[in-house]
Amino acid sequence: MGCKIFLVRHGETLWNHARRYQGHADIPLSASGVAQARALAGRLASQSFAGFYASDLQRAYATALILAAPHGLAVQKVPALREIDFGDWEGLTREEIIELYPDLSRRWWSQPRDTRLPGGETLTEVATRAVGALREIAARHPDDQVVVVTHGGTIRAGIASLIHMDLNQYWRLRQDNTALSIIEFFAPDRAQLLLFNDTCHLEGSDSHNIPING
Repeated sequence: MGCKIFLVRHGETLWNHARRYQGHADIPLSASGVAQARALAGRLASQSFAGFYASDLQRAYATALILAAPHGLAVQKVPALREIDFGDWEGLTREEIIELYPDLSRRWWSQPRDTRLPGGETLTEVATRAVGALREIAARHPDDQVVVVTHGGTIRAGIASLIHMDLNQYWRLRQDNTALSIIEFFAPDRAQLLLFNDTCHLEGSDSHNIPING
């Protein structure tokens, strides 16, 4: 048995709804995002968890607080779990980015692994800090279940790295708001993906109701 990390993307924000790049911008949950988090909290209420961790950005931390409440546990903030730092792109839509940064945007969407965003990060840097944080959490809880709430880009980069996927293809890994993924760590360098992007707790979700145990 290893550490099972219940990896959760935060609830929706108004910038998510408007399809604006958030990155390190500290945008709060919308009313819809709060409702999504409560729905997932109900789904996870019967589970036993040894700890709750979250990015220090308020959309992730607030989601984690909602998930942790039924279990009576505190949430530990982990800055390394932050979203990609989009730098000068934060607050912009995809269409605005294409207009303002035509060459760089093409390079980013085809080769994000090593393309540095203006004033921001490369995807490799994001993956390195995300995987490091997940491994550290797993080492603290070698035979437990824990919840980690973070961000779409961080989850995709982290999972892609852990399953040895080409980071330039990370965009193929869809992440919806409050989607649940589960990773089991058997050793620092051995992790298995058990569940990915499951949103069956959300009304109208087209995800299959896959059991979260077994």
